[in-house]
Amino acid sequence: MGAVLEIGLTGGIGSGKSTVIKYLLRCGAVVIDADAIVRELQVPGTPVFDLMLERWGEQILSVDGSLNRQRIADLVFGNDEELLALNAMVHPSVAAEIDSRRAEFSVTDSTVILDVPLLVESGYKGFSGVIVVDLEPEKAVQRLVRYRGFHENDARLRMSRQVSRFERLAIADFVVDNSGSLTDLELEVGRCWSWITSLPRPTPGSTFSSIGS
Repeated sequence: MGAVLEIGLTGGIGSGKSTVIKYLLRCGAVVIDADAIVRELQVPGTPVFDLMLERWGEQILSVDGSLNRQRIADLVFGNDEELLALNAMVHPSVAAEIDSRRAEFSVTDSTVILDVPLLVESGYKGFSGVIVVDLEPEKAVQRLVRYRGFHENDARLRMSRQVSRFERLAIADFVVDNSGSLTDLELEVGRCWSWITSLPRPTPGSTFSSIGS
């Protein structure tokens, strides 16, 4: 049996998690990306897609029949009831798929980074460590507008629906500061990788708790 090392990674919208993940992949980690899994589970013909279409109709579709993610965001991020409905459709399937992929690595000696935006909300505490990618919220808004084409109000609304910066930092075992340049961030990730490699490996064959439990 392997001694897989599982590290949770989270951060607010616009914090730069995707870039941190890119650097960690270069270091030799493998990644389970919750957002990517969400997209896979929402392609046309999947059960999640069908549930979303049943609730909101064809207004959520792009001309090619795929989901129009901006339209969905417009519908749910200003409406608690609709956001809860979306989460109820998506989260159980995502949690099950994450656990399935984790099980595939459980017999290896891999270092697995689980990129889970809602890590704080899930209350999950079974990782060997938790990384928080940190960025001052106003700077995150600026980067979302400048580099990802967000409208400022949309960026702020999405941010308001997430847990606070303080709540994320409270669960961190290692904080990656992304307030500087890309060169600074790469150095930060280098420090982070040194910390990861210093962690003790779990007992081979030990079981893990479900991300959705």
